[in-house]
This record gives sequence, structure tokens and C-alpha cells, in this order.
Amino acid sequence: MNIKRGILVVLILSLIGAFFVFDLGQYLTLDSLKANQQQLAELIETNWLQAFFGYLVLYVIVTALSLPGAAILTLGAGALFGLGWGLVLASFASTIGATLAFLVSRFLLREWVKNSFSQKIAAIDAGIEKDGAFYLLSLRLVPLFPFFIINLVMGVTSIRTITYYWVSQIGMLAGTFVFVNAGTQLANIESLSGIVSPNIILSFVLLGVFPLIAKLILNIIQAKRVYKGWEKPKTFDRNMVVIGAGSAGLVTAYIAAAVKASVTLVEKHKMGGDCLNTGCVPSKSLLHASKLAHMHKGAEKSGVSYQAPQIDFKAVMGQVHNVIKSIEPHDSVERYESLGVNVVTGSATIVSPWQVDIQTEDGVQSLTTKNIVIATGASAFVPPIPGLKDVDYLTAENLWNLTEQPKRLVVLGGGPIGSELSQAFGRLGTQVTQIEKHDQLLSKEDPDAAEHLYKQLIKDGVDVRLNTTAKAIEKTAEGQVIVLEKDGVEERVAFDKILVAVGRQANLKGFGLEKLGIETDRTIVTNEMLQTKYPNILAAGDVAGPYQFTHTASHQAWYAAVNALFRGFKTFKVDYRVIPWATFTEPEIATVGLNETAAKEQGVAYDVSRYDIGGLDRALADDHARGFVKVLTVPGKDKILGATIVGAHAGELLAEFVLAMKHNLGMNKLLGTIHIYPTMAEANKNVAGVWKKANAPEGLLKFVERFHKWRRS
Repeated sequence: MNIKRGILVVLILSLIGAFFVFDLGQYLTLDSLKANQQQLAELIETNWLQAFFGYLVLYVIVTALSLPGAAILTLGAGALFGLGWGLVLASFASTIGATLAFLVSRFLLREWVKNSFSQKIAAIDAGIEKDGAFYLLSLRLVPLFPFFIINLVMGVTSIRTITYYWVSQIGMLAGTFVFVNAGTQLANIESLSGIVSPNIILSFVLLGVFPLIAKLILNIIQAKRVYKGWEKPKTFDRNMVVIGAGSAGLVTAYIAAAVKASVTLVEKHKMGGDCLNTGCVPSKSLLHASKLAHMHKGAEKSGVSYQAPQIDFKAVMGQVHNVIKSIEPHDSVERYESLGVNVVTGSATIVSPWQVDIQTEDGVQSLTTKNIVIATGASAFVPPIPGLKDVDYLTAENLWNLTEQPKRLVVLGGGPIGSELSQAFGRLGTQVTQIEKHDQLLSKEDPDAAEHLYKQLIKDGVDVRLNTTAKAIEKTAEGQVIVLEKDGVEERVAFDKILVAVGRQANLKGFGLEKLGIETDRTIVTNEMLQTKYPNILAAGDVAGPYQFTHTASHQAWYAAVNALFRGFKTFKVDYRVIPWATFTEPEIATVGLNETAAKEQGVAYDVSRYDIGGLDRALADDHARGFVKVLTVPGKDKILGATIVGAHAGELLAEFVLAMKHNLGMNKLLGTIHIYPTMAEANKNVAGVWKKANAPEGLLKFVERFHKWRRS
């Protein structure tokens, strides 16, 4: 900190200290204003100009130093100077004071914040550059945060001072008017009966309803800006059109129909989306078959032995498709039509904020609609590896068309999809080589959890290559090979099939986002209500992010449906506080909330409680004595920040922690809950016991120990 900044800090702290030390705040109260009103009025009458500017300077100082009392000074301006001059005084004084606080914040903090949080402040500055004036106007019109906080925070952004001044003056003018007007009426109260006079009641009503009026005005201004150039239909064919019949789209359409809205659901491929047809369902069915194939390897420990199983891969894949067919009726056109949803098979294009054109086999069907929900999902990301597109590569989308088992399979990716399918094919007898460029599998999970999976895959015969990069695919006389690089050394691995499982990308092309100027950044950019730049166009599911889980898509769907259909009355911010996920390998790995990796990245303090499932009775009986339960809690408290479970049935066991976190139940509640013996669920109670032991009230225990000793004497 240089000398100038040091002097300014000392001066500001001295003034603030003097304000509180000498109890100057006693003069900035409504009682003080009323008690001295007559005396102040006489002073103003004899020295109006000096009083006016003196009051203005006082107001500026209080505002610039962020001292309490600005609201009283605004009321006082109306009471002492009347509506006209009081409004002029309060408007300019509050704006000048706010701008001074803004400049002080910029002078003292901007450089430090910019150096310490360069990436974050750069992103904020980009947003301020694009729409800062409107954002500030919304904060001034609808004060969600105290004005002194806005002054300080905006000071560290890149918004121009002149812009900050005029937007603040305009934005605060309406609210200032309401307070000044209330002040003029307070000045006229001479008896208790005056409190119930129409003018007084009207002033207080204005104070109460102003935020609602301001929000309405802000919405009208925003709508005019956003919808400029588009012609809104006078009537609509539908209340909602949903594009995409995956998890998010199905649930959104169902909710809309349930509340008797007219809704059309558009799907160009298969009902049920990726989860039913190419993702969750088929992969779990394949994993089930692979577990059955693997059971004989551990059976001898229990005194049971039998021949190694014979794998009929075509039959395995046939059963996978049978499972899909058995679930298809849940998501079928017929079921949703029976629920009141109009289902159309075709390709949808958004041609305006209120119109969707659907290309069907019979031609184009145009629908006008009050709301549109985009639920187009995601698809496999295919990296630009030289030679990859020259081979018949697999993804999680076309893998299920295989009828012949590959002898040698390369799996690109060490995430959940890549790991599940590596283990499944490995246990079914395929020679699998799994490639991961990072130093662990499952990069979102803690290293100790990922290590359990790594060791099991090695036992299953999977050749796991960590810290390895795929450089190219080549075709040789001997067949196809992949060129790998690790620590600068290249190696060639032959394969029959290659599976690409390095992640998924949102489906953003082909349905009109570009024409409407809807912003995308790997996913569709939405606000906390899932609204795009057009409040009546929302997005949910994988295409919206930030999570790409089927259960999260269903979770978002409720918000998308309600926020669309009841916009203007009530909207809800999506609750992402408790998001669980699981990888269904053996061992399963399930997490909810924060794990240690995420807590460290976010700078969240935590305590760790860990229970080894290897000591659990039921796990020992079932030969599942591997893994752990790890819970993060607030230091010194039983509030759960997150939990990770590694072991058999981890996905099911995690539900107890999901419920606990959702409803703010702590470790003490888990410990006090009866769990059936012997079950795997006892691991959750046992980890709560580990927490309790680490947080035992030592002082109380010592007292109780002395008490029992006294009882024995």
C-alpha cells in the first residue's frame, strides 16, 4: 500500500471512528429529526441557501463513508425542504456520495482485486462492458443489496465513472422521490390522528409497493430491449413447445400437461433420449452381464466353484436391447399423448421468440407459443486426433449396434463412461486398453476414490494408461494402431475397435439459436431461472448444464416448466445445493456435495470423517469388504458439506446423505437413527460415529468421569 492510500485509509477510519465514538448517529434518527424539526425549520427559513448546501454536504459525507442514516436524511430532506427542493437535494447528494464511495473503493481495492483475482475480474469486466449500465440500473431500481455494498463492489469493476454517476442518479430517483414524499407527510403529523390521514397512508403504501413497481418497470424495459424487432402474435396455439424428448423434455412436458397447459413435445429421433437408448440404461444392462461373468472368480472363497462362463456377445447385446424395449413404454408417444401432451415427430426450428416450425414427414407445421423450452441434450465429443475419422470409431451412441465382440478394444477416456465400459468389456473377455491423459481416473473424484477403481480395473485385466496422450490413429498392413505418448516416449497399440468416451458436448446446432442471437458457451447461457436472453425461451438438461446427469435434467425440468408457465407471477432459482452422482463400476463410487478436491479448489474449510467398509459386518459376509465412506463437515459442527462412498451399492447408500443435506440433518441425526443390522447402510451410521468420537465433549466427559469415580467411593 502506497503513502496516498495509507493516508486515505487512516482518514476514512478516523472519520468513521469519530462517528461511533462520539455517538453522532443519535442525531440521524427519526426521533431526533422530529424533536429538532421546528428549530431546523426556523434555521432554514433565515439561512436557506447555507442550510441547503450544508445539508447537502452532510448527506454526501454520510453516504460517501457508508454510515447509517442516509434513509433518515432522505426523509429529512422532504420534511425540511419540501418535495421539490428536497428531491433535488437528496438526489444529487446521494448520487455524489455514492460516486465518492465508488471512487474510494476503486482507488483502494481495484488494483489488489485485479491482481489477486485476475481471471474472475476479467470475466466480470467483460460482462460490465457489455451490459453494465443496465445491470447497475436494475440494482438501483430494485435494491436487492444495500446501496453502500453496491458502491463498494462496483468500484472494483471497470465501469466508467460518468456512467456510474448518471445511471445511479436515474436509478435512485424514483426511490428517492418515494422517501422524500414520505418525509413531507411526516412533517405534517401534529397528532396521533394525523398518522391515519390519507396522505400519510399513501406515502407508506408507496414505500411498500415501490420495489414491486420498480421490478415491473425494469421487466418492461428489459422486454422492450430484448424483443425489439420481433412481432409478437396476438394469440397463441400453445402455452409451451418443448424441443427434445429426453429426461428434461419429458418431465417438462409432463408437468405442463399436469397443470392443464397446452403443450407440444417435439422429438426428431427416439423418445427417452440418450439415457434410455444409448446411455444409462444400456450401459447398466451391459455392466450387469459383465458382473455375472465375473462372479466365478471370487466364488471359490465361499466354497462354490464352477467353470468359467461362456460369453455369447450377441445374446448379451440382445438382452441390452430387450431391457431398453421393456422401459420404452414409460417414455412412449402413446403414454405422453394419454397424459395430455401433443407429441410431434420431426425437427424443430425456432424462427421467432414465439414461433416454432416443425419439419415432419407431412411437411412443415408452424406453431405459435407463449413459451419454448430447449431440451436438446448432448452428444459424444470426438477429439480431433489425426486419423480417427478414417476408422470406424465407436461412441456411446453407436456402440449398442455391435453384434460381434471385439477382441482388442481401445477406450479413450477415464471418466465415468469410459471406466464403466472398460470394465464391462474387460470382464466379458475383451482385451481392453484404457487411455487417460490425466494422472487419475474420474478427475472429479478424490484421488483415494479413483485409486480404488484403478486397482480393480487392473485386477480385471484392463490395461490402464494414465498420463498418456493419444497422438494419432494409423492403418498398417497388420491392422489399426493408436499412437500413444507418455513422458515423451511413443508407443503403438493395435486394436480392432476404438471407443471414444472423452466427454459430451451440448447439442446447439440446427434449431435456430443463431438466428435469435441466443448466447452459447459450450452450453446455452441461461440465468438462475434457466431463462435465455428471451425470458420466455428456457433451456434444461445437458444442453443447459452445468451438470450432465439424467436426474439433474429432471430436477431442472420442474423449474423450466414452472418458470415458463407462471412467469410474471412467480419464478424460482434452480437449487443446485445438493447434487449427487455415481459411477456404476465395481466398486461403485458415489458423491454428493463437496469432496476434498472440490473443497480445496473452492477454499472451503472442512473436517473429514472416514469409515473403512472393510470392517463392516455385512460387507465381510458378502465379500464386499472394500471401500470407504468419507464425509466432509463444517469444522467443529455436524453440518454435512459432502459425502463420498466407495464400495458395493454406493449409489443406493448415498441417498441417506442426499436426504440429510437437502433437509439440513447433521451427523448427530444420522448417528441417532436406527439402522438395520446387518446391512451395508450401517456404514453411514458408523461414519457418523467416527465424527462423534472426533468431536466428543472432552470437558464434559472428564466431569462425568469424576462423577462416576465419586459414585464408586
